Amino acid sequence: MSIDAAAGDMAAALVRGSQVQQLAARMAGCTDRVETVLAGFRQIQLLDWQSAAGRAYRNSVALQEAALGRARDRLQDAVSAVNSHARAVAEPCGNPSGRY
Repeated sequence: MSIDAAAGDMAAALVRGSQVQQLAARMAGCTDRVETVLAGFRQIQLLDWQSAAGRAYRNSVALQEAALGRARDRLQDAVSAVNSHARAVAEPCGNPSGRY
C-alpha cells in the first residue's frame, strides 16, 4: 500500500470517527433533555391533592417517570456504545480483529 493511500485511509477513518462522535454528542444532548423532562415530572406531582383523583394522577405521573427513567438509562448505554464505536472507527488501521 502506498503512503498516499494509507494517508487517505487514515484521513477517512478520522472523518468517520468524528462523525460518529458528533452522533454521540447529539445523543448525549437527548439524554440531557430527558433529564429536564424527568425534573418536570417531579414538579407536577401535585402533592397537596389528597383526593383519590390526586393519588391516581400521581401514580400515573410516577409510572411515566419510571418508564422515561428506564429509557434514559438505555440512551446512556447507547451513548457509551457509540463513543466506543467512534474510537474504534478512528483507529488508523481499524480494529485488528476485523470487528468494531
